[in-house]
Amino acid sequence: MVGARCDPGPTCGRTPEVIERHADSAAPTAVVWALLARPDRWPAWAPHVRGAWGLAGAGGEVTAGARGAARLAGVLPVPVRVTAVDPGWSWTWRVAGLVDMEHRVAERGAGGSRVTVTLAGPAAARVALALYAPLVGVLVTRLARIAEREPATDA
Repeated sequence: MVGARCDPGPTCGRTPEVIERHADSAAPTAVVWALLARPDRWPAWAPHVRGAWGLAGAGGEVTAGARGAARLAGVLPVPVRVTAVDPGWSWTWRVAGLVDMEHRVAERGAGGSRVTVTLAGPAAARVALALYAPLVGVLVTRLARIAEREPATDA
């Protein structure tokens, strides 16, 4: 969970603003994870992400401790650092040193999966987080639907 430990950053020692958005999918968790954890797959469900570099390891998935950048909507690259990865289930990055974003997938009791993105940042970022939250809701729903059209993986 974002903020579960005090990793020096924007919310360490303070009560963060936290916004969470999720969507359910009929796709298995492995399929959702492949879209969620591979930077080369992000443009498929997050078209505003025009590229990312320095974040993936040899297997193509995000790697804890990796530092790199994401190019959003053609804007200058935004610096990011992957702060945690639980392979197959969740990963978190710190964006521009200000906002922590946790991305996770969980099994649903009725089958399929739930994809969730949690944003946490300092109270000063309240407006920015509130403005970005609707887009995050659209993106996790888009990811859930795209995952349903993907072939099953052998993960």
